[in-house]
Amino acid sequence: MLTITQALYDKIVAHARADHPDEACGVVAGPVGSGRPERFIPMVNAARSPTFYEFDSQDLLKLYREMDDNDEEPVVIYHSHTATEAHPSRTDIDLASEPGAHYVLVSTADTEGLGEFQFRSFRIVEGEVTEEEVKVVEAY
Repeated sequence: MLTITQALYDKIVAHARADHPDEACGVVAGPVGSGRPERFIPMVNAARSPTFYEFDSQDLLKLYREMDDNDEEPVVIYHSHTATEAHPSRTDIDLASEPGAHYVLVSTADTEGLGEFQFRSFRIVEGEVTEEEVKVVEAY
């Protein structure tokens, strides 16, 4: 289960809406081993695409150095889907390289009448996708 604060949830959704029609992407870092998302880090989609996201390699290197310096790890890796439901695509699954992370997808499309957005979390380990419950709390 992903437990996330309302403030972080709102920031992820706002980023997805702001970057629409392109996919938004980013990370929420937390203390190593805690599983607790704390520091919101919106990233630029280097692909600038409505159907694909890509972290800029220099930005990603800088982010991992910052996290190392702060004893943090990526707890949430998020991106948006602009025309499809919030579910990992084959490309998303193939590129998932952090087995300990929660992969959050936000859909900014009204797919199947489910509303203007969906916020879902998945674990992706060795190509296996498992959806998990999302618990939104005011504070940890």
